[in-house]
Amino acid sequence: MLRKLFAVASAAGAAAGAVAYGRYLRDIRQIRPRVESGGTLLDTPAGRIEYAEEGSGEPLLMIHGAGCGYDQGLLVGRDFGPGFRIIAPSRFGYLGTPVPDDSSPSAQADAHAALLDRLGVARCVVAGVSAGAPSAIELALRHRERVSELILLVPRTYDPSQSIGVDSAFQSQIVLRLVETSADFLFWTAMRLGRASVVRFLGVPPELDAAAPEEDRARVTEIMRSILPLSKRVRGITVDSDTNLAPWPLKRLRMPVLIISAKDDLYRTLPGARFTADVIPQAELKILESGGHLMLGQGGQVRQWIAEFLKSRRTSAGWTRTGRVADGKKLAMAGAG
Repeated sequence: MLRKLFAVASAAGAAAGAVAYGRYLRDIRQIRPRVESGGTLLDTPAGRIEYAEEGSGEPLLMIHGAGCGYDQGLLVGRDFGPGFRIIAPSRFGYLGTPVPDDSSPSAQADAHAALLDRLGVARCVVAGVSAGAPSAIELALRHRERVSELILLVPRTYDPSQSIGVDSAFQSQIVLRLVETSADFLFWTAMRLGRASVVRFLGVPPELDAAAPEEDRARVTEIMRSILPLSKRVRGITVDSDTNLAPWPLKRLRMPVLIISAKDDLYRTLPGARFTADVIPQAELKILESGGHLMLGQGGQVRQWIAEFLKSRRTSAGWTRTGRVADGKKLAMAGAG
């Protein structure tokens, strides 16, 4: 009797696994063509770069975080609201952009500048998300004439405590191994059967996602899906993992800088955000009470802060669209904490 029950259970498990794998294949067949056809490959003096554009208006260079590509850049860029021409490159190793011999944030910054050159963009707003922050900062340091304003969202930045990184919880580390080994099917399965673990890996307290409105949960799902296929992003993830941050000469930055982080960001970006804002002469720090690394449920607040930042800096008596003209008095820090 037990043998029969075991045989039935094994057959049922195999059937369920086959059904799940079939659904995965259908899903990944939809994802792959969209990812592979959505970007444009452009040869530049800094090498081949993949990018995508969307919208019209003021140029916005949107630099994506770890595990993503131009698709995340477009996704986050839409949160800035209308009136922007979003230019979203895939960083080194992500999707169609190859990994050069020098894959440092400074080399990536030079590649950003080369892309702007090819697109005829002399000056623009630059935004760096998470692991996109290092090359955004390097761009502002190495090509400061190209950056009108710098915006850093839950940024990976230098902090003397070096505390930033993937949450140490067991479930987050398991998901990290799936990502590092490019296990597309297992990651896809985890999205459906272990959503809380994947959400935690993405730097968001799982209880926050569980209690969020369906619209916000749908956005989290979209971000999860934007990591697939892992095989198209794993080289970039390796580049980001191998990047060690050292102090930047941040006092040299003279453009307006807005930094946004969250108290409950499980990637612990807040200490680095504080440290960076303290050093930059003209920096404004905004701190979300909740939202985690994805700033879940805080889209309206973040959009408002960005709009107010751009408007106030451009109408201030101390600033013009072409540069700094005042005495550099440091702005008061904003936000809780």
